[in-house]
Amino acid sequence: MLADMTASSQDLLAAFEAQIRQETGPVLDGWVVERVGPLLRMTPPASSHRGGGVFFSDFGGMSGDEVDAVIRDTVTYFGARGKEWEWKSYAHDEPADLPERLAAAGLVPEELEALVIGEVDVVVRACADVRPPDDVEVREPLGDEDYAGIAALHQAVWGEPGDDRATELRAEKAADPDALRILVAVADGQVVCAAWARFHAGTEFASLWGGSTHPDWRGRGIYRRIVGLRAAEAAERGFRYLQVDASPNSRPILERLGMHVVSTTTPYIGNGSS
Repeated sequence: MLADMTASSQDLLAAFEAQIRQETGPVLDGWVVERVGPLLRMTPPASSHRGGGVFFSDFGGMSGDEVDAVIRDTVTYFGARGKEWEWKSYAHDEPADLPERLAAAGLVPEELEALVIGEVDVVVRACADVRPPDDVEVREPLGDEDYAGIAALHQAVWGEPGDDRATELRAEKAADPDALRILVAVADGQVVCAAWARFHAGTEFASLWGGSTHPDWRGRGIYRRIVGLRAAEAAERGFRYLQVDASPNSRPILERLGMHVVSTTTPYIGNGSS
């Protein structure tokens, strides 16, 4: 937990815990979302390249040996599927030594991200005057070329193939168009930024994802413009909060837009072998 959390930050975190981390609706058709003991476990269909994982846990005073047994069972379950999977750990999760226990079970931590939450109306006002350069068009993807551009951008920013990410975004959009809004920023026929928002029905939250900007196009207001457009749509739909898992690059931008760091999160990755 962050030592300097304000009362308002604590309220934001409590709302996120109750409304988003314990959400039981599947992200895509074919996913199974289920409570297994103290865990909320998400399992994708066999056809997915993703391995699923654990995104909420409540060990409720269980002993260390009991926690370790749950972790071992989970490693066995996901490992048998043969795909890389994720246990999403938060700094405020209990027990406090959960990260050490996950690492002892063979899970590998990825980069720490900030859990950033803000009020939709505040972000809309902060982004009201932000405009990208005149030679950049911000819009929804139009077809194959734009989705290929999203994949190429992922490769350029993260150094790993983005074809699977683009394919699943397209499938998610087709399955539930109202729940997902994808935006791309295009310059000279190249996708230079891509981001999407998920609108969580039955909650007060919209969540922001992606936001990768090509290194050659950073610092020009493109990311802030796309944040503002997604925030404006969230406001139109009646959502109250925005949530982001923010990288070190995006965190200071989001804080300047009036959002608050309420915790941190670290994905622990299993290697897909039991």
